[in-house]
Amino acid sequence: MPFRDLTGHRRLLGLTARAAVRGSLPPSLIFGGPEGVGKRHAAVALAQIFNCEAPVSIDGEPDACGTCAACRRIARAVHPDVLLVEPGDTGAIKIDQVRDAIERSAYRPFEGRRRVVILDEADAMAAEAQNALLKTLEEPPSLSTFVLVTSRPDVLLPTVRSRCQHLRFGRLAPAEIAGILEQAHGYTAADAHAAAAAADGSIGQALAGSSEDYVDARDAAGALLSAAASSADPRRRLEGAKALSSGGSDRDELARRLRAAASMLRDLGVLLSRADPRGLANADLQPLLSRLAKSFDGDRTLRAFSAIDRALDALDRNASPKIVADWVALQL
Repeated sequence: MPFRDLTGHRRLLGLTARAAVRGSLPPSLIFGGPEGVGKRHAAVALAQIFNCEAPVSIDGEPDACGTCAACRRIARAVHPDVLLVEPGDTGAIKIDQVRDAIERSAYRPFEGRRRVVILDEADAMAAEAQNALLKTLEEPPSLSTFVLVTSRPDVLLPTVRSRCQHLRFGRLAPAEIAGILEQAHGYTAADAHAAAAAADGSIGQALAGSSEDYVDARDAAGALLSAAASSADPRRRLEGAKALSSGGSDRDELARRLRAAASMLRDLGVLLSRADPRGLANADLQPLLSRLAKSFDGDRTLRAFSAIDRALDALDRNASPKIVADWVALQL
């Protein structure tokens, strides 16, 4: 897909597209950032800009058309001048794969304007494979670009990192993730917002879980916080704990619900500080958050967030889920 169809990273993508068109983009690049934020798609979109047969300009920003034969073949990973290298069955990128990519990059483009080698999950390269790539990264062939896509750039050898320009991709906003889930994956609005709030800025993480689990987690977290806001009576608080733990001992489910509560407490902090509400992870729950804000001042919100953080740590250390749920309810 062309740059304009990617979600987020607008400034970074705009700068990259302009540099590519001007011919000033370094030929050895690292696209680094969290998993599931669109780095590989951006690398493919860059290959399209280099080789598009009918480039366009959208609101003054250069881009590939996305519909010509070259763009379609690049998107399907069958263009002869765009090589995708990724881990094999063993989970590693082997030295033979790297050597083949180096050899192919040495030739002039077969039909496009520029050869592009995309090494996806580049941190999966063994040390010998990375060493084999060093000379090519330092002095790439004149009509070739290498893009190393990774969520763990620190795993790459320092000698590899020093030979590449590092483009840093940030996390996506919850609203951006929710939009993708609704438009491209058929989520309902409620399911999309629930999954986005728990995704930590990663569309991949949002898709990894069940939307029903995310919705249930937010409902339980909202019930817990509402019970804490409405009464200081320990018995009422413990009723909220029952909703949090569902009366069971599912450690993963309790952790998911605690993380949902932490997300809502972060949003309370945003509202209490009078920051831009567009930064809310649970924007669709703003009426509930506004009601909670009447009972949670800044200090109480911070204490509650700290208690949930300690509870998650206790779960990791194998504490009883019921005891953890009861303790959290009494701390709020």
